[in-house]
Amino acid sequence: MITYPMLKSNAVIGVTAPSSGVPQELHGLLKQATGKMESRGYTIITGETAWTQEKAKSAHAAKRSEEFNQMMQDDRIDFILPPWGGELAMEMLEGVDYDAIKEKWILGYSDVSVLTLAITLKTGMATAHGTNLIDLRGESSDPITAMWETVLKTERGGKVTQTSSQKYQKEWQHENPTPHVYHLTEPTVWKTVSGQAEQVKGRLLGGCIDVIKHLAGTPLGDVKAFSQTHIGGDPILWYFENCALTATDLRISLVQLKMAGWFENCSGILFGRSPANHPVEGYTAEDVYEDLASELGVPVIYDIDCGHQPPQLTLINGAFAEVTVENGKGIVVQEFR
Repeated sequence: MITYPMLKSNAVIGVTAPSSGVPQELHGLLKQATGKMESRGYTIITGETAWTQEKAKSAHAAKRSEEFNQMMQDDRIDFILPPWGGELAMEMLEGVDYDAIKEKWILGYSDVSVLTLAITLKTGMATAHGTNLIDLRGESSDPITAMWETVLKTERGGKVTQTSSQKYQKEWQHENPTPHVYHLTEPTVWKTVSGQAEQVKGRLLGGCIDVIKHLAGTPLGDVKAFSQTHIGGDPILWYFENCALTATDLRISLVQLKMAGWFENCSGILFGRSPANHPVEGYTAEDVYEDLASELGVPVIYDIDCGHQPPQLTLINGAFAEVTVENGKGIVVQEFR
């Protein structure tokens, strides 16, 4: 059984940095983002790690896990929202008190996804893959990003529908933010390896493949035990986003996960758009997707709204999803069951 937290109106948000914090020269972004959330009725409690950054991390691993544990166990705090991702969240996973985790949403992507996936696999509590706090600092949010609130306010037993974006951002222009932060200029087209319309159903699990692949073979990456304990053997619908892997790195990572048993009882795989995926000797990401679809015999859908080329959907680890792709457009229906 999956446990689904519930985001209430005027919630108290805990801001902690399990990966990278915000360096001093960018503190203005964090103040802007927390101020924007406060103007919308939320109360913010900001941890020390959010304000510091040195040697590719916000703080020593022990401090990051301690602050995270405190916020997860603090009854005043309803929701954990890191400022952004980073590089070294993996370091703090051993210090997380999984037995004492209380029912509250954790939302993030990139490096934060190694923490959220580990928590869902270990505890059966749903976690959320989507926008980070810093990207909510704009005057407004685009319709896709803005759905995070609707998704996290969905009650157990309820359904929530999201649709693909009209346009996406090709590259970041941090020095030139728009009213909703992103520069959405490129037409969005969801694609399938089959070239045909596809519909696939299953329990969502996933995150940034650069980092979540390192959970395989550890006690925090036991997909088989999770499946047996929490979802009654329902098929798993994987989603991945690629931050920095070349096409061959991506291929090797997927082979590793296949060998680790992650794709047993898999109903399909979704891949987000990526600024990486660089070809190697003519071997492309599309070749990777075709190879995977052929080996697993399941639909593979790619260039969905997920990852480092926003906007992105809010995808819930543990939720039962039905994903439909037709004529370049996508619909994702998630059921909290």
